[in-house]
Amino acid sequence: MLTLPRQTERGPQRYVAVRRKVTMPFGDAVGPASGELFAAFANAGVAADGMEFIKYNLIDMPDLEIEIGMTTDAAIPLSGALMEGELPGGRYIETTYTGPYDDLYDVTAMLIGWAKERGIRWDMEETSEGDRFAARLEHYHNNPVDEPDPAKLRTTLLFKLASG
Repeated sequence: MLTLPRQTERGPQRYVAVRRKVTMPFGDAVGPASGELFAAFANAGVAADGMEFIKYNLIDMPDLEIEIGMTTDAAIPLSGALMEGELPGGRYIETTYTGPYDDLYDVTAMLIGWAKERGIRWDMEETSEGDRFAARLEHYHNNPVDEPDPAKLRTTLLFKLASG
């Protein structure tokens, strides 16, 4: 199931993440990075109850720079590959998909096509390295550990809109 895209306004949100350079498909990189992220929260005695996401910073298919992260206002000691950042506030387009992660590539393509048809522009910059996004996210409402049925996985795509 896929919801119709809609525009939302979001405030800035602080987060902690693990940044990785990966090549599609990159599923094997997510587990270890998530493990490092969740271990940092546990070691700090902080509940990992923020928005869990993958942030796509740079896209030059099939190569990507991503961040596996979680929003938090708590102080998490940074070590290893951990870093902190802030998701920018502003206008976003969002759509929510319920189903297996394997379909997210096609869901993203549909959202990009929908936006292109309407003249919607993302907050991004075309660089010699690829397309650099201010905020292009997959927010995971649940995960395969908590929900073993792939048909029940729920993911919201959030793409920040260009100003003006």
